Amino acid sequence: MGQIVLKLTQSEIMKMKNHYANALKTTPPGAVFAAKTPNSSITAYNSGKVLFQGKAPEIEAKRWGDVKAGSPTQQKKKSAASTHRYAPSPSLFESNHVGSDEAGTGDYFGPITVAAAYVSKDQIPLLKEIGVKDSKNLTDDMIQSIAKQLIQMKLPYSLVILHNEKYNRLQRKGWSQGKMKTMLHHHAITKLLEKIAPTQPEGILIDQFSQPGVYMNHLKSEKASLQKNVYFMTKAESYSIAVAAGSIIARASFVKQMDKLSKEAGITIPKGASQKVDQAAAQIIKRDGIEEMERYAKVHFANTEKALKYVR
Repeated sequence: MGQIVLKLTQSEIMKMKNHYANALKTTPPGAVFAAKTPNSSITAYNSGKVLFQGKAPEIEAKRWGDVKAGSPTQQKKKSAASTHRYAPSPSLFESNHVGSDEAGTGDYFGPITVAAAYVSKDQIPLLKEIGVKDSKNLTDDMIQSIAKQLIQMKLPYSLVILHNEKYNRLQRKGWSQGKMKTMLHHHAITKLLEKIAPTQPEGILIDQFSQPGVYMNHLKSEKASLQKNVYFMTKAESYSIAVAAGSIIARASFVKQMDKLSKEAGITIPKGASQKVDQAAAQIIKRDGIEEMERYAKVHFANTEKALKYVR
């Protein structure tokens, strides 16, 4: 059993807690929260240290920070765990391929947006020239600007948005956020393949948020099946220009939707899951009632209870 320890801020830890809201378990003494995923057990302590422990701790740890090499035994297990039959060949990154990524999953307010983009190998130099790269390294203004350029150059893409009302209905129905993301990626890719037909990409790369087996089980539960030549990779947007383009389009859409919600709410709705988010939620609840949060937020997040404390 491998283990990884990261040192994070309290704000980052609270964002993690919201991200793993559907996987929380009993919190041990001295901890902020504990959760369990198919990859590892996660325990975040008041000291700021977060322990990832299990068969593949690096899969979850990579989401939140730089994972340093562990002992030789851990490194061997890490290599084995990170390599699966759906891992892409490096040659895929320079080929005609589809990339898919999402935005909004860790934010209390706003929808989840998923975008799939098709990039031909002759477009790669141009996309790099206009600044297409991992959206986490770009400001929202830069993302909006690049997204407009991608649309102007008619880059083939498909965008799917899961608005809060439906998100909350599915969550109460028993859907995990992971299942929601699976179906959103599946629909976005399916729509894009229909759009570019009869062109066939050399591969389809999904920014990995769960083990491939879990992803396929979600598809089976909804009588859907995996498309041909699909690959999964963590931090794929750092390697694939198509995933990076999808990430930028998804983020640009999320920002646009957040601006729209702010106008509807009459206040500036903050992104993320911080104390400012709790205070904004409390303001809306106090003015319009708890029922109105259905259209603004992912109400099962811990932020709802925190906002209610402000109201009381």
